[in-house]
Parts: sequence; C-alpha cells; structure tokens
Amino acid sequence: MTAASSPVPAAFPAAGTVRAGARPTLLLLENVDKVFGRGVVALRDMSLEIRRGDFISLLGPSGCGKSTALRLIAGLIQPSRGRVRWEDPEAAATLGVVFQEPTLMPWATVAANVWLPLRLRGRSRRTVQPLIAETLEMVGLAGFERAYPRELSGGMKMRVSIARALVTRPRLILMDEPFAALDEITRFKLNNDLLAMRAKFDCTVIFVTHSVFESVFLSDRIVIMAARPGRVIRELAVDEPYPRSDSFRTSAGYVAHCRAASEALAAAMEGAAHAG
Repeated sequence: MTAASSPVPAAFPAAGTVRAGARPTLLLLENVDKVFGRGVVALRDMSLEIRRGDFISLLGPSGCGKSTALRLIAGLIQPSRGRVRWEDPEAAATLGVVFQEPTLMPWATVAANVWLPLRLRGRSRRTVQPLIAETLEMVGLAGFERAYPRELSGGMKMRVSIARALVTRPRLILMDEPFAALDEITRFKLNNDLLAMRAKFDCTVIFVTHSVFESVFLSDRIVIMAARPGRVIRELAVDEPYPRSDSFRTSAGYVAHCRAASEALAAAMEGAAHAG
C-alpha cells in the first residue's frame, strides 16, 4: 500500500503475531507485567514482537512505561510476570543502549568514552583504536578523539553516546528519547544521521519518543502504548521507503502518517484522562 492509494497507514497485526514472509524474530515480550515498589503497576500484559531490521518507535503518554519496556529488554530490570524471550542470543549479547542523557565520563576523552564497552569486555585500547576511529568518523566526530565532554555541544555529546553504543557493532540498539533535549535543527540532523548509521550497520532499533513527527520520520513501525499500566494498544506501519530525505517531511505520505499517529496517541491520552 502506498500513500497515494490510501491516506491512512494500515495497522500491523496484533502484537506477538507473525506474518507470512516476515523478517526473522529477534525477541518477544510475552504478556509482561512490571510492578514496582508500593504496588505501582508500570506494565500489564505487554506483548510485542521485534523483528530483525525493524525500526520501532514506542509512543505514548508520559508515564506509560516506554522506558520501563526498554530497560526490561536491556536486562536492567526483570519482569514481574511474563518473559522477554530472545530468539537471537547474539543480539542479546551485543545490544547497545543510548539514554536520554549522554552519561559520559567527564574526566575521559571522547575516544576513552567510546572505548568503555570494549574495555569492559577486556579489549585493549591499542587493539581497538582503528574501530574507535572508524566509529567516531561515522558519527561525524573525526578529529575530536582527544576532546573532553566539557568542550562539546549537546549534539556532539549525544553523538559520542551513539558512537559508544555502535562501537560493539550491535544487532539491536535501544534509544530512550536521545534527542529530546536538543534544538530542532540539531534533532533533524541527528535523525538523518541515525538512519544513515542504521543502514550502514544493518541493525534493529527500538526508539522511545514523545514526538509524533520524529516517530514517523524514523520508523517503519510505531507502537502506541496505553497509559499506566502500559501495554500495546495499536501498531501503525509507516510504509515509506528508506532512505528518507528532508523532502519526506513535507510529503503527503508523511502528513498522512503523522495524522494517523496523532489520532492514535490522542486516543491513548484520552484513555489516560478517563483513568485519572
């Protein structure tokens, strides 16, 4: 289906289902609940299939459990019920994570910050120096190897954080609102660069955002989450080809997808208001 044939993007099948000819599954969230202290239910019965090559945006009201879902996938927390089932163990072993804040070591150079995940795996800096240099060049930071975080702009710090996630050449990258604090011009540029990097490394991305516009530009799947307790209530396909240039942002297809995502998000937020 194209934007010309239908102005409204089609919904994906229900979470957890597999279509004929679908790409191989990386992992599944199966009926996951997450309950924190004092009985706060962050997620309830959340199911989601992540396939190889997906670019998935998690979109929903504040506090709906988007970041919690990401932390469960990363293994930083464990589900209270249900399970996170990996179909590709190598993806689990090599995943990269980019947080909302760059979380760089202020006392270390750019190169040393990027080296960190390899260092934790016992790789000497001398042996991985070419890999660090290649990764920094890919994110547009060639020549800044010896700079310190205090010398960088917000956008450059985020590029270092992305390079640190990419240096292990992961099959899956988890990104938790990485561009939320950046100005619009920088954000657009990093959106473009992220898609280029994703194409180069052929990796899967799960991206948390509050921006309908960002989710449509980046994603081939948008997962709409309900208000707490969080769960998947709808999935939208952004059936537009990659690579996506700036001209896509003003196209009729982009506008149609944004409208569909906005309506789905409004429905989720209306549910949050009724719940309150």
